[in-house]
Amino acid sequence: MAWFYSKKEELDKETIKKLVIQAGEESLKRICKNPRKVLLLPPDITRAHSGAGWITNLLYNYFSSSAEVFVMPTLGQHLPHTDEQNLWMFGDIPKGKILVHNWKKNGKRIGTISAAYLKQVTEGKADWDIPVSVNHLLFEENWDIIINIGHVVPHEVLGFANHNKNYFIGLGGKEMICASHMAAACYGIENNLGNLITPLRHCFNKAESEYLSQLPDMYIQLVMKYTPQGKLVHSGFYCGDDIDTYMMAAKQSMSENITFVPPLKKVVAFMQGDEFYSTWVANKAIYRTRKAMDDGGELIVIAPGLKRFGEQDEVDKIIRKYGYTGTPRIMKLWKENEDLQDLTHATAHLIHGSSEGRFKITYAPGHLSKEEIESVNFNYIEYEKAIDIYNPEKMQNGFNTLDNGEEIYFIKTPSSGLWIKQ
Repeated sequence: MAWFYSKKEELDKETIKKLVIQAGEESLKRICKNPRKVLLLPPDITRAHSGAGWITNLLYNYFSSSAEVFVMPTLGQHLPHTDEQNLWMFGDIPKGKILVHNWKKNGKRIGTISAAYLKQVTEGKADWDIPVSVNHLLFEENWDIIINIGHVVPHEVLGFANHNKNYFIGLGGKEMICASHMAAACYGIENNLGNLITPLRHCFNKAESEYLSQLPDMYIQLVMKYTPQGKLVHSGFYCGDDIDTYMMAAKQSMSENITFVPPLKKVVAFMQGDEFYSTWVANKAIYRTRKAMDDGGELIVIAPGLKRFGEQDEVDKIIRKYGYTGTPRIMKLWKENEDLQDLTHATAHLIHGSSEGRFKITYAPGHLSKEEIESVNFNYIEYEKAIDIYNPEKMQNGFNTLDNGEEIYFIKTPSSGLWIKQ
């Protein structure tokens, strides 16, 4: 069971602060009374809206009076934060205390999830070894306490994000990230979304139990929801060191973050410009709405910050080369092309980002051109035109009727939930 938790309609910031301090106190009681070295593992900037940044700052200041404290954002394959982004997200934590995970260089192989196990849990849809590879600093520094901070929300690969995802994707090495993402893609994004324990979660739980049990770690799991007034607020705080901590948070997220709707003909999703710079992350608008879209419908993604496709140059190149062209074609190309075989997490991303021809995806990017957007198999609308027609400041979450009488379904921050047809 979780060490403790709090669940309310809204947990205000002062309440969260008290719960964070309580989590720090519990870690001293249960893990190490007098820590000399503490590691904080928050999410990357695409989860900044969860408050994980200022929570990390609070924990840093709680421990730093008596211990050396480091912060390592669980970037996965995302771009490292700039100094300005770290300042915006984490406040006054010194630059020298923020470690950078490099998914290509920092992975240390500590074990394997066998092909036989993966084949069993994916019902035969994937049958290769998953190398268990995570950042070497987890083992090569004498950490007394490790605290994972994260937002539990529906997720396209793991059913629900966070918990040991922090280790195996957030701090994962290239071979683990690639093998695991492709396994999830082969199992099917719509079979993963919103399920408490997916095949890949089975694999991660097994890997944590077998290879990370020696770590002096704990989890802070946050749940958020929208109020009837459209405000995104904290509604759950779970603290503990076991799988039940995740399960309790995920069950709350399942009840609060999944919205059942009639088949949606037209959806407008707004992706904040200070968090979503690439389709690699902005495509969460596609993932979280695809189970709600009516056949022949249209999803319009307004993304003022969009300036590239992949976060890394090599992934950006792959997306530009192959485009979001559907599972059958990408699976065929995967078997024939070395670049897709080398970066299978990118191959999986191409599968996740396609509507499989079932509905239309239209992007209104802040920076990419019409030619660039259309080259990857998306449709294009000028950003200024989209803002004029679908002004996010004038719409509320849910159904809206435009001046021309058209009915659309608006979602601000679709990464915070999941929408499913009734």
